[in-house]
Amino acid sequence: MSEVRIAAEPRTEFGKGAARRTRRAGKVPAVLYGHGTDPQHISLPGHDLMRALKTPNVLLRVHGLNGGEELALPKDVQRDPIKGFLEHIDLLLVKLGEKVNVEIPVQVTGDIAPGGMLDQQVVQIAVEAEATHIPQSVEVDVEGFEVGTAVLAKDLKLPRGVALAADDELLVLHVVAEKTADQVEAEISGEAPEAAEAEPAAEASTESAE
Repeated sequence: MSEVRIAAEPRTEFGKGAARRTRRAGKVPAVLYGHGTDPQHISLPGHDLMRALKTPNVLLRVHGLNGGEELALPKDVQRDPIKGFLEHIDLLLVKLGEKVNVEIPVQVTGDIAPGGMLDQQVVQIAVEAEATHIPQSVEVDVEGFEVGTAVLAKDLKLPRGVALAADDELLVLHVVAEKTADQVEAEISGEAPEAAEAEPAAEASTESAE
């Protein structure tokens, strides 16, 4: 589990104008909440925060607060839909040994058997883990998987101390038969292969009737 120390500054101004001024200063408006405490409105250094968020479920050790240092997990990250810069972040307070529900990436390794095509339905899976021991991902080895092979959520090999928080029967991935060129072309044109094949036959029967 990655832990990043980051400096916070209290925020006393609110509203869109204040948020814009905070971002122009290279900082990101944030709210720190949890454990029944009053929300703390703070700002965090934008560059440091952006780097930290590259790690899924990064644990932030926030210092510079009135009550000293706190551990927190990112819960809601808002980005500009066009430029992608950070607009706002919600942070959830956590304690050592406390269990939290988070989503971790599902990483696929290996190559399936020839003639098949991998269809991954789930890229992140919900788990329950200690806040300070959240795995960065769960790995699925699909080496040699034949057509028809499926992996459900209950089949995932989670680290010790980590429990599945999703439906046991949730389909994570399966191997389907490779599509033919005709099937791909029909999907692109929005036409079923059977319909495309039936048209020439219909024309032929019309011509014979004439």
